[in-house]
Amino acid sequence: MSDTLTVKAGQCSVAGGKPNNEDSCGIHIPDNYLLQTKGISAIIADGVSSAAAGREASESCVHGFLQDYYSTPESWSTKTSAQKVLGALNRWLYGRGVRQHSSSLGFVSTLSALIIKSATAYIFHVGDTRIYRWRNGDLEQLTRDHRIVSSGDKTFLAHAMGVDPKLQIDYQTFAIEKNDIFMLVTDGIYEFVDNHSLSQLITDNQHNPEALSQHIVQHAIGNKSDDNLSCQIIKVDNIPFHQDNDAFYKQLTKLPFPPPLEAGQILDGFKILRELHSSKRTQVYLAEDTQIKSIAVIKTPSINYSDDADYIDRFLHEEWVGRRINNQHVLKVLPHPRQRQFLYYLTEHHEGQTLRQWMLDNPKPTLQEARYILEQIMHGLSAFHRLEMLHQDIKPENILIGDHGIVRIIDFGSTKISGIEEINKPLSRRDEVLGTVNYSAPEIINGSPGTVRSDFYSVGVIAYEMLTGQLPYGDQPTARKLQRTDYASARLNNPELPIWVDGALRKILNKQPQQRYDALSEFVYDLSNPNQAFLKEKYEPLIERNPLRFWQLLFIISVIVNIALGVLLSG
Repeated sequence: MSDTLTVKAGQCSVAGGKPNNEDSCGIHIPDNYLLQTKGISAIIADGVSSAAAGREASESCVHGFLQDYYSTPESWSTKTSAQKVLGALNRWLYGRGVRQHSSSLGFVSTLSALIIKSATAYIFHVGDTRIYRWRNGDLEQLTRDHRIVSSGDKTFLAHAMGVDPKLQIDYQTFAIEKNDIFMLVTDGIYEFVDNHSLSQLITDNQHNPEALSQHIVQHAIGNKSDDNLSCQIIKVDNIPFHQDNDAFYKQLTKLPFPPPLEAGQILDGFKILRELHSSKRTQVYLAEDTQIKSIAVIKTPSINYSDDADYIDRFLHEEWVGRRINNQHVLKVLPHPRQRQFLYYLTEHHEGQTLRQWMLDNPKPTLQEARYILEQIMHGLSAFHRLEMLHQDIKPENILIGDHGIVRIIDFGSTKISGIEEINKPLSRRDEVLGTVNYSAPEIINGSPGTVRSDFYSVGVIAYEMLTGQLPYGDQPTARKLQRTDYASARLNNPELPIWVDGALRKILNKQPQQRYDALSEFVYDLSNPNQAFLKEKYEPLIERNPLRFWQLLFIISVIVNIALGVLLSG
């Protein structure tokens, strides 16, 4: 059995009883890497006849979607990719209608799109085109018609592309099975062919989607359909299967692990200059390309994990992430100039030190110095989030302060990628906690899916530690202790911090994700500009703000009182 998604597809669209065909439809089955990362797509649109340019609207929807969807970042989820494309198409149709026809009814169309990726079907729908699924002889309508019935039993569309700048679209997902048949049709079909007849036609022609789509159209014409008629058929022939450990491991280890390297050795045209870092998991070397005389860093996997498929998957995953982010504050993974003979990857080389070392060298940084570093971390992390990636291991050891004080995020082995998460890889256990407990958000530790606010929490821990030298909830070997621990005011360890800075730290480090900042830029702004909400917060008693000083003062007062009482009694 193949591990590739395969389908058969066919479609038919005719004008029928009308002089012009205002329907449009299209199917795209990529034959390259996009088949895995983006999947197979089918889309059908019915230009509204009462609109001034219904035909142009339906064609724009189909052609625009099929082109733009496959141009979105591979890291985006199917939902994000499709909804962003459809939202842009909708705004374009609306704006063009207003400009050319002075009406929101200029370029209007219904639309139903089906995307099949890995073992899941994704449906995006607005209007009254329909998507059906036929499985084991049963036909089920998956979409609902966006129609409103008015007086006299007349109906009109409640939602459509191009009517309003804000698009309301239905979204659903379904697990697919082998031999599932999906059918996309316009109202010229389903209003003239009942479900029983459709099911029978599918049963009789299920192995030939092209012929089936034509039979359905002809059947509707025979039933006196007076509208445009369009039908698409997608039959699932094979879905990716769960590989066993041996098959998956063999796929990952097509390239052997390189041996331990020493200065002067040559690896695929790179001369090793020196070892930069070594751990039980990886080795990092400074190297020179002997052909073009450029400097790069080579990161190799440790031979200790040569039989660990999950480790190898994460190593390749890290290279995949680094090659897709182009940001000054994220370490760049470089393309290989020549064919590799071993498993490793290349990165830029920057002299510098980790944020951990910088914090050891600067135990009491100014607020301005901390802001400067945190703002750069924010820019780098935002590059991940724009591509629907969560870093999930932001900590001082994974922040590099390089030339001219430029801060870069490194190490992407724990990064969660929405688009890749949708692809079925049973050995890739990215649901486990891969980050460091002290810097991981409580929801991550407790097994809940992370969000951008989880990465915000990690930045908050770094900010707190830079400004106080301590951790906000103390050293956390387990998640249970964190649940019992309250936030310790940053002013306990650094009384010079303004109360509004402590308020910003308290907010970003809230145990409840929904109580944290909506954007990391808001946190950085609040570190520079007093937030009035934090200034109005309830006054902190001295015993909470600085317990040691409270008990010292209490002791001094007690001594003074005792001395005074002694004097009075002796007199």
